[in-house]
Amino acid sequence: MGKLFGTDGIRGVANRDLTPELAFNIGRIAAWLLGREHSKPVFVIGRDTRLSGPMLEGALAAGINSAGGEVRLLGIVSTPAVAYLTRKINASAGVVISASHNPIEDNGLKIFDGRGFKLPDALEEQIEYHYFNDLDNLPRPEGSLLGQAYIDEEAFNFYVQHLKESAVSLEGMSLVADCAHGAVCLLAGEILHQLGANVTMLHDHPDGNQINVNCGATDTSDLQKAVVKQGASVGLAFDGDADRFIAVDEKGTIVDGDAVMAICAIDMMNKSLLNKNTLVATVMSNGGLDILAERYGMNVIRTAVGDRYVLEKMVEGDYNLGGEQSGHIIFSDYATTGDGLLTALQLLRVVREEGRPLSELASRLERLPQVLVNQKVANKDGWSDNPKIKAAIDEVRQKLGRHGRILVRPSGTEPKIRVMLEGPLPEEKLEEYAQMLAGLIAAEQA
Repeated sequence: MGKLFGTDGIRGVANRDLTPELAFNIGRIAAWLLGREHSKPVFVIGRDTRLSGPMLEGALAAGINSAGGEVRLLGIVSTPAVAYLTRKINASAGVVISASHNPIEDNGLKIFDGRGFKLPDALEEQIEYHYFNDLDNLPRPEGSLLGQAYIDEEAFNFYVQHLKESAVSLEGMSLVADCAHGAVCLLAGEILHQLGANVTMLHDHPDGNQINVNCGATDTSDLQKAVVKQGASVGLAFDGDADRFIAVDEKGTIVDGDAVMAICAIDMMNKSLLNKNTLVATVMSNGGLDILAERYGMNVIRTAVGDRYVLEKMVEGDYNLGGEQSGHIIFSDYATTGDGLLTALQLLRVVREEGRPLSELASRLERLPQVLVNQKVANKDGWSDNPKIKAAIDEVRQKLGRHGRILVRPSGTEPKIRVMLEGPLPEEKLEEYAQMLAGLIAAEQA
């Protein structure tokens, strides 16, 4: 049997890998499966600004309707908004049509269950089974048993109110926000203005031809320049579907997910709000988090890469803060997934309440030098069994010493191998070793 779902839903080049036919059938199967529990399952659907979004939205909704499911169309909204509204309005499931930070030609389907959590592996496997083996046998309701789709213009207001209730006044605060031509182009500026901030907006036109292109959380160069030029206190960068957030301090320096988590964890612990004084991070997070945790009396638990694994560990251990260096940060007291706008508001609350520059707050995290190389490969599988690659990794590990770390893993969403090195060596030396390993892997996997 083939495989549709990766670590973050179904992704591929729209109209080639992720076709309208595929979207139709996924909607049909998902609605049929949920229809065994609910006579009229209700789906909420949101999308980012990609040009392929309306095409896939129509096909997905038609598939759901053909199996008797109801559809509430939210239009252009963020991934976390769909997750929140799915549980807020008691929908059976939610679907986001987005490829997050991927290039503009890609798109994806990310499905949430009725609790606002990413679809369990078991249900994904059921969908895949029926897609590849059983499509012709699925029932086709007729007449009054068919579902309907309609635009829901009211539900989104619940999410806006939810964000505002989690925030503090930002009266007089000078900010710059980069919306990556994506899902929060209209919302980010509106909320920040309503909270009293003076905001300069970048890349805030919802443009599917420009989403994530040299902007947003994946490229903060424009934001860094604008923060310095405007004399702003903080820069805020979101990715295309706004589940990621990266900050920029008043000096124009990037404050990544690790630093944001460190700042918020210390604040929450000082207020006795950090459950079990524990932060959940992935193996990609900088070793400086462990040093900081020792200093402040916290614990750091690490998971495999992927926000779904972070969330699983948070739910399992009843922890309420976790995330990734890339900017997926989960405040489980408020959300069931990474939420860029929510994270930005939590960080701004700490900056406002502490009355200190963001650069000073971020400096608490003393980083070990770390480099990451993303290497395109023809084949992501089998590299770990290659004796040449294994020998090279062992050799580099010895050079890093006992305080060093090396992590090689395939991307869950792209045809790439990611090589991360961390240790008490000059960054240029780490870069040299990482590039050597990446080049060897590419050559051996050709």
